[in-house]
Amino acid sequence: VQLQASGGGLVQPGGSLRLSCAVSEPIFSTYAVGWFRRAPGKEREFVSAISWNGGQINYEDSVRGRFTISKDNAKSTVYLQMNSLKPEDTAVYYCAAHSQLGGFLFPDDMEYWGEGTQVTVSS
Repeated sequence: VQLQASGGGLVQPGGSLRLSCAVSEPIFSTYAVGWFRRAPGKEREFVSAISWNGGQINYEDSVRGRFTISKDNAKSTVYLQMNSLKPEDTAVYYCAAHSQLGGFLFPDDMEYWGEGTQVTVSS
């Protein structure tokens, strides 16, 4: 398995979750890795991505300031820390990889996908 997502669950509004994406080598060290989400009845949406060396990070406007993406080189894992969660963050979250950070503008061009993990924000 090249990308393995985990960490989803049920959380109350205002709560936090941390998603993990375990990434196989050499993808972890050479590819940009990020997250998309798909809410029921909606299109797939970009959430955040980080470049191969962690030097560049992008966020979708609605999550900027609440979500933080990071890389742990020792564990070959990319994390998405989600704080101040809102009901509208409810979705299946997918991690993905592309050779270029800019590739995340085009979800259909992702080179690798992990299985989704469900995040539900509800009281």
